[in-house]
Amino acid sequence: MRQVTATPPWAQRFAVLIARPRSVTRRHEAIVFVVQTTIPQVLAAAVRRDPASPLLTFYDDASGDRTELSGATLDNWVSKTANLLVDGLGLGSGDTAAVTLPPHWQTAAILLGVFSAGVGADTRDPGAADVLFTAPGQDTTTNASDRYATGLLPFAMPLREVPSGFADFVLEVRQFGDYFPGQPVAAGDVALDGRTHADALAAATHRAAELKITPGSRVLIDATARPDPIDWLLAPLIAGASTVLCAHLDRAKLDARAESEKVTLVVA
Repeated sequence: MRQVTATPPWAQRFAVLIARPRSVTRRHEAIVFVVQTTIPQVLAAAVRRDPASPLLTFYDDASGDRTELSGATLDNWVSKTANLLVDGLGLGSGDTAAVTLPPHWQTAAILLGVFSAGVGADTRDPGAADVLFTAPGQDTTTNASDRYATGLLPFAMPLREVPSGFADFVLEVRQFGDYFPGQPVAAGDVALDGRTHADALAAATHRAAELKITPGSRVLIDATARPDPIDWLLAPLIAGASTVLCAHLDRAKLDARAESEKVTLVVA
């Protein structure tokens, strides 16, 4: 017989077959749905599903940068960031990381690392944050004692000149391990701009439906038009899609890029 557990309508679900080896026929198999209620669970499911294929591909048409990250590679950067926060800074649940960076693959790694560490991310008001991630030249006021800057440079190059009072994120994060054992994170913990993990995933699921992002799709996203992390990061992730994120998108290159990257949906 088939048995299906009740699940919230917004939750991402995937089927897991439970069967006793050699003794259960197909008509006896049980199907249950595993519910991801936190962002780290959603990321882990995406990496398990296909660790080797591109999960996030980033273009910057102003610099010519193209960076492709498989699920496993992105997860390594996320783990390094989470380890920096937990082991390096001693942060965890109840703490806040200000992330005042544009859509970028490094921003994705930082945000997902923040979520994995159980820390809340604030992309709007960095004033009261415990740690700050930003770019040089940004006019950011914060009380955070720990401040990291990244130039978002091609090949994850370090800054040539680090602003006074800041550490270079790229140099610092590389000192930490690329395996993060996990931190207790609950659906009711704050994740993004005051939203809990459950609320952020609900919003992302809703946006994925509105934008017609479906499982297995390859989505090209105009970073300028979609600066909200719910749109460019979490919606494709919870939908089971991979992302081609384009900063300073040159529209003249759109058709050729969509073809070369096997894009199935353009979100501009």
